[in-house]
Amino acid sequence: MNIKSLLLGSAAALIAVSGARAADAVVVAEPEPAEYVRICDVYGAGYFYIPGTETCLRIGGYVRYDASFGDRGSFNGREAVDVRNGDFQRAWNKQARFALRTYTGQETELGTLKTYTETRFNYTNGATGVDAHFAWVQLGGLRIGADESAYDTFSGYAGNVINDTLVPYGGFGTNLISYTFDAGNGFSAIVSLEQGNNGDVGSTLGTAGIDAIKPRWLETFDLDTNVIDSYVPHVVLGAKFTQGWGGIVGVVAYNSNYEEWAGKLRVDVNVNDAFSVFLMGGYGTDDHVDRNFYKPWGGNWAVWGGGTYKVNEKTELNAQVSYDENRSLGVAANVAYTIVPGFTVTGEVDYVHEGRFGRDDYLGTWTGIDKKNAVGGIIRFQRNF
Repeated sequence: MNIKSLLLGSAAALIAVSGARAADAVVVAEPEPAEYVRICDVYGAGYFYIPGTETCLRIGGYVRYDASFGDRGSFNGREAVDVRNGDFQRAWNKQARFALRTYTGQETELGTLKTYTETRFNYTNGATGVDAHFAWVQLGGLRIGADESAYDTFSGYAGNVINDTLVPYGGFGTNLISYTFDAGNGFSAIVSLEQGNNGDVGSTLGTAGIDAIKPRWLETFDLDTNVIDSYVPHVVLGAKFTQGWGGIVGVVAYNSNYEEWAGKLRVDVNVNDAFSVFLMGGYGTDDHVDRNFYKPWGGNWAVWGGGTYKVNEKTELNAQVSYDENRSLGVAANVAYTIVPGFTVTGEVDYVHEGRFGRDDYLGTWTGIDKKNAVGGIIRFQRNF
């Protein structure tokens, strides 16, 4: 063996030993198994499984900006005081809102277990407020919690205009225990035991636009009297039949405070794929009080009618007319334009003629308003997600 071979062999041995020691010194940890979020398509788009559970969760909501103007008594404009001379004058009414919604669903041996919450954060004319508008749990057809009255939701909101309560049709926000029976052939029925509300304007206006401003009709009676004053709840009963052509629904409500009854009957017709119309009539007793949680309109009867026409996939026209026995008339019309999916701009014009308010036995006085005819409007920007 020559010297060159000996040196090469020694070098190879040293490299092998060094490599072995280096391999022994490096320890590679096993990767932890990753738990990916699983899509849940049982309840529709947007749901995912909460990791480690069989509960499906969806998070959504909207961001909205409203600017309204006009006479107080319509949509309405804001009354302000001129900071220089102290005179009363009209001004823009502004509101920004962030609404956070959560939905859950899970299948159980007793049916689908659901929850729904909606919390609204409002910034109105420089003042902030929070409204826990919805918070209910539902098992099968049984629903318990904070909701809007079945008297309004089961029959459906009046129309697709922003200000649909120029002639009011319900009291909206309440705690309730309800049960809905769905026969699966288009027929359904509901019974609801309800508490009423304490006059919070945010819940009372429901789908109306800027709900920090008290409308004229609320000034005629004290809504604190609409929360049940004993262990006897308000009661709502309803039945509905829906098909491809539209549907018909009737609801009746008993106000346990005043022992008054009220009811509404509604018909919806889908004329074609682009055009739909509705007509709703209401009737209620006024033996003890002129207006109450289930009959907020003037007189015994009232009617609402309107329609929606889809011009194209981006543009929609909506209109509504309402009238009650006390000769109050409301007219609203808007154009809703979807700039991009999820972002819509709506411009609306409203007119209201305030009729004669009947005698309110709770107040014991005749109540009128200082402006018989009012005109106003609103522009709304809303991003849904």
